[in-house]
Amino acid sequence: MNHFCPGSSSLRRDITLEIKTCPQCGNDVELFSIDVKARCDKCGFVVYNNLQSCIQWCRYAKECVGEEVYARYMKEMGLSPDGASAAS
Repeated sequence: MNHFCPGSSSLRRDITLEIKTCPQCGNDVELFSIDVKARCDKCGFVVYNNLQSCIQWCRYAKECVGEEVYARYMKEMGLSPDGASAAS
């Protein structure tokens, strides 16, 4: 059986760009849909994506979104590949 969960297509291939307003200085910050966060070029404030992802808890996440997206997401979230906090 070869199927994917409905939410994974946006993480795998439909990369979009969103312009967010920096809450610190009002500057425009470019944030791609596959990014967890982006730093404001003007003041350095970190703006986070509104991503609530199954990647953190789904046991098939690595297979579903691919190893590259999975690894990048886990690194950006400060998590180890097994889902535990990298800081602990």
